[in-house]
Amino acid sequence: MKLLEERIKKDGIVLPGNVLKVDSFLNHQIDPELSQAMGEEFARLFKDAGIDRVLTVEASGIAIGVMTALTLHVPLVFARKKKSALINEPVYTHRVFSYTKKEYSDILVLQKFLPAGERVLIIDDFLANGEAALGLAKLVEDAGSEVAGIGIAIEKAFQPGHQRLLDKGYRLEALASVASLADGKIRFTDAADKD
Repeated sequence: MKLLEERIKKDGIVLPGNVLKVDSFLNHQIDPELSQAMGEEFARLFKDAGIDRVLTVEASGIAIGVMTALTLHVPLVFARKKKSALINEPVYTHRVFSYTKKEYSDILVLQKFLPAGERVLIIDDFLANGEAALGLAKLVEDAGSEVAGIGIAIEKAFQPGHQRLLDKGYRLEALASVASLADGKIRFTDAADKD
């Protein structure tokens, strides 16, 4: 998705440790028009996949997830990272490790919001090692539903997440695929991006 790649080139900041900071438009301050365009692109990519529900994880996936769900006319559910006192019903839960935060968290979804027998589209903002996407997929499968696909806004193709998801047999669509962050430069996997 050229629109997203251009925004990453313009406003993305490369930090030590292969971290790409996009907080000015994706995961702290949100550009709603860009989020809408990403949601529409995910809906286009998965239009024939029979999606019943979109699933993401709080908080950065919510904006893209809601735009995708809106375009597909299906509900959006987001996995929580902390259990609140209000959650006193059965939940699906899985422990995941965050590459950027370097910590584990237990993601959870109330069972009533992830019914069996559905085709679920997983949406998230980043893919590095694949922990969040695999954790969300585990929740879907624990619920007796099927992962219809995984949509990622930005994947770091030089990290193992992409291959881990493909090895599990999931359909993966990334809107921007970063080949390298070496020397502080953002390079995409697109062969046309030579500079």
